[in-house]
Amino acid sequence: MNEELNIEATPLRDELERQIRKLVTPLRGEDELRDVLKVKLTKKEFKIFKVWAEEEPIEPLLEKLGMSEDRYGELSLKLIKKLNQEKLKQLLSI
Repeated sequence: MNEELNIEATPLRDELERQIRKLVTPLRGEDELRDVLKVKLTKKEFKIFKVWAEEEPIEPLLEKLGMSEDRYGELSLKLIKKLNQEKLKQLLSI
Protein backbone atom coordinates (compact mmCIF):
# COMPACT_ATOMS: atom_id res chain seq x y z
CA MET A 1 0.00 0.00 0.00
CA ASN A 2 2.89 2.36 0.78
CA GLU A 3 4.35 1.70 -2.69
CA GLU A 4 1.12 2.87 -4.32
CA LEU A 5 1.40 6.21 -2.53
CA ASN A 6 5.15 6.41 -3.17
CA ILE A 7 5.84 6.92 0.54
CA GLU A 8 9.05 5.57 2.07
CA ALA A 9 8.78 3.49 5.23
CA THR A 10 10.04 5.38 8.28
CA PRO A 11 10.75 4.31 11.86
CA LEU A 12 7.84 6.26 13.41
CA ARG A 13 5.39 5.07 10.76
CA ASP A 14 6.57 1.45 11.05
CA GLU A 15 6.19 1.50 14.83
CA LEU A 16 2.73 3.08 14.60
CA GLU A 17 1.66 0.37 12.16
CA ARG A 18 2.87 -2.27 14.67
CA GLN A 19 1.12 -0.67 17.66
CA ILE A 20 -2.20 0.41 16.15
CA ARG A 21 -4.60 -2.52 16.07
CA LYS A 22 -6.96 -1.33 13.35
CA LEU A 23 -5.53 1.09 10.82
CA VAL A 24 -7.97 1.98 8.04
CA THR A 25 -6.28 4.84 6.18
CA PRO A 26 -2.58 5.42 5.36
CA LEU A 27 -0.45 7.37 7.81
CA ARG A 28 0.97 10.86 7.23
CA GLY A 29 4.62 11.58 6.46
CA GLU A 30 7.35 11.19 9.08
CA ASP A 31 7.62 14.91 9.94
CA GLU A 32 3.83 15.30 10.28
CA LEU A 33 3.65 12.18 12.46
CA ARG A 34 6.41 13.52 14.71
CA ASP A 35 4.60 16.86 15.07
CA VAL A 36 1.25 15.22 15.95
CA LEU A 37 2.85 12.79 18.40
CA LYS A 38 4.82 15.56 20.13
CA VAL A 39 1.58 17.42 20.79
CA LYS A 40 -0.59 14.44 21.77
CA LEU A 41 1.87 12.41 23.85
CA THR A 42 3.63 13.38 27.06
CA LYS A 43 7.39 13.95 26.82
CA LYS A 44 8.14 10.60 28.44
CA GLU A 45 5.65 8.76 26.22
CA PHE A 46 7.17 10.35 23.13
CA LYS A 47 10.71 9.43 24.21
CA ILE A 48 9.64 5.82 24.85
CA PHE A 49 7.89 5.68 21.49
CA LYS A 50 11.00 7.00 19.72
CA VAL A 51 13.15 4.32 21.39
CA TRP A 52 10.66 1.66 20.24
CA ALA A 53 10.67 3.08 16.70
CA GLU A 54 14.45 3.17 16.51
CA GLU A 55 14.65 -0.32 18.08
CA GLU A 56 17.15 0.81 20.69
CA PRO A 57 17.48 -0.73 24.16
CA ILE A 58 15.09 0.86 26.66
CA GLU A 59 17.37 0.57 29.73
CA PRO A 60 19.52 3.69 29.06
CA LEU A 61 16.37 5.81 28.65
CA LEU A 62 14.83 4.43 31.86
CA GLU A 63 18.04 5.22 33.70
CA LYS A 64 18.15 8.74 32.24
CA LEU A 65 14.49 9.37 33.17
CA GLY A 66 14.85 7.73 36.59
CA MET A 67 11.96 5.40 35.79
CA SER A 68 11.40 1.94 37.28
CA GLU A 69 10.48 -1.14 35.23
CA ASP A 70 7.00 -1.12 36.81
CA ARG A 71 6.39 2.51 35.85
CA TYR A 72 7.69 1.76 32.35
CA GLY A 73 5.17 -1.10 32.06
CA GLU A 74 2.30 1.15 33.14
CA LEU A 75 3.37 3.95 30.81
CA SER A 76 3.75 1.51 27.89
CA LEU A 77 0.20 0.23 28.34
CA LYS A 78 -1.12 3.79 28.57
CA LEU A 79 0.84 4.75 25.45
CA ILE A 80 -0.52 1.83 23.41
CA LYS A 81 -4.07 2.66 24.50
CA LYS A 82 -3.55 6.30 23.56
CA LEU A 83 -2.20 5.33 20.11
CA ASN A 84 -5.32 3.26 19.49
CA GLN A 85 -7.82 6.03 20.29
CA GLU A 86 -9.88 6.91 17.22
CA LYS A 87 -9.33 10.65 17.60
CA LEU A 88 -5.54 10.25 17.55
CA LYS A 89 -5.66 7.74 14.68
CA GLN A 90 -7.60 10.30 12.63
CA LEU A 91 -4.93 12.95 13.29
CA LEU A 92 -2.18 10.51 12.26
CA SER A 93 -3.90 9.47 9.04
CA ILE A 94 -3.97 11.24 5.68
